[in-house]
Amino acid sequence: MRIHTGAAYAVFKYSVYALLSFNVYLFFAEEWAAAALQFPGGVAPGDVIEAYASTIDTAAWVVLLLLFELETRLLDDRLFTPPVTFALRLFRALCYTVIVYAFYGYVTNVVFAYSTSPLTEVANLCALASREWVWTETLDQYVALTSANCATLSDATELFRFDGMNAAVDAGTLADVRGLAWVDAINGGVWLLVVGLLEIDVWLQERGRYEGMALKASTAAKIVLYGTLGLGVLFWMWKGEFKDWWDALLWLVAFVFIELNVFEWREESHHDAAGLAET
Repeated sequence: MRIHTGAAYAVFKYSVYALLSFNVYLFFAEEWAAAALQFPGGVAPGDVIEAYASTIDTAAWVVLLLLFELETRLLDDRLFTPPVTFALRLFRALCYTVIVYAFYGYVTNVVFAYSTSPLTEVANLCALASREWVWTETLDQYVALTSANCATLSDATELFRFDGMNAAVDAGTLADVRGLAWVDAINGGVWLLVVGLLEIDVWLQERGRYEGMALKASTAAKIVLYGTLGLGVLFWMWKGEFKDWWDALLWLVAFVFIELNVFEWREESHHDAAGLAET
């Protein structure tokens, strides 16, 4: 027996899914601009994941989300034939391969954030204005330095550059960049744990074993994991990173829908089992 069947609920849920799909484009637009500066000679095949970690990660997550929606809500239990089950697992495995690879991209971003050297011969930011340098506003966001804007960007006398880039940053902004890189990596790692746990839930539910201690342990772990992800949303809000916290919030809402799907699937299984027992 399905609990959430109203049209308003469906419109809201699939609107969230559509917004998450649109975020793939937003991340690509941002990383495309950043890659032109981070990789001035062009993005080599081996650097694609570092240059477009957020885009690739988000695209794979959207596909994975839709696969979970298909398996936990849209497909009836009787349709889980061996070929269908194999196809779902194959596509999910491909998504996980990309997601783990993207997580590696977040880790390389952390390494990149610490790959800096001091600009010892530069007294202030305006000294770089006529030398084709950029200013680092935040993680993956840069602005061209000009004589008109250099004085407004930073008045620091201690500046740093990212290795391999003509990108300047002061100590305060560098700390923010490193913090954001770490939160990205931690957030990616926690989401891997969430979907790993969800895979176990689905596996147990398919076999009628999502009960008792398994259910309690899963619920307790999810409270910790989703709570950690919620802290990430608050961190991005605090830093004024609208796109990041909005995207993270949408993902939390989307996976609430998946959790509800699993809950309803479990309730439906109980209802069907009770019906069979009565007959």
